[in-house]
Amino acid sequence: MVRKGVEKPEVIKAPPINAKLAAKQKAKEHAEALQEFGAKDYIVYPTHGVGFIQAVERQEIAGMHVDLFVITFEKDKMTLRVPVSKAKHVGMRKLSTPKIMDSALATLKGRARVKRTMWSRRAQEYEAKINSGNPVSIAEVIRDLHRSANQPDQSYSERQIYEAALERLARELAAVEKIDEQAATERLEKVLKAA
Repeated sequence: MVRKGVEKPEVIKAPPINAKLAAKQKAKEHAEALQEFGAKDYIVYPTHGVGFIQAVERQEIAGMHVDLFVITFEKDKMTLRVPVSKAKHVGMRKLSTPKIMDSALATLKGRARVKRTMWSRRAQEYEAKINSGNPVSIAEVIRDLHRSANQPDQSYSERQIYEAALERLARELAAVEKIDEQAATERLEKVLKAA
């Protein structure tokens, strides 16, 4: 039944997607990722920290051939497979330069900046900074949650976030300076005590 005076809505068609252009873009991203990252490289994956690219392998997924970085995170006993063309999109990056690590260490020496908001809100912000993979942001979390001997103890959740941030930064510092993780942790704690 059609009502009189009621018009049918006009259907707007989306412009056709240029499949060739999309394929070229994907091929370009693939080539760039293979140039930047290779087998036997240490990398930083934002949500997991420092990993080691074991290999670049090709797998068939849903009838398509996909090149994958096979990344191992030894401490977590985890292996992650990241499509080569998505490496940049997910935030995978090379290890920080010594200059960036120096900047992170300088951040640790700064004065804690704790906002007067609810802990749940601050905890979310701290987790986001840790998962960003940015060493300076992680150093800010460590600086803000660090407690010296004359300060009140941390809550359980503060301690958990603090230790996660400390471990994440220590792993990258160890990989950048080619030292073991324990030595890197001790160096970070020494910088915090001197601040």
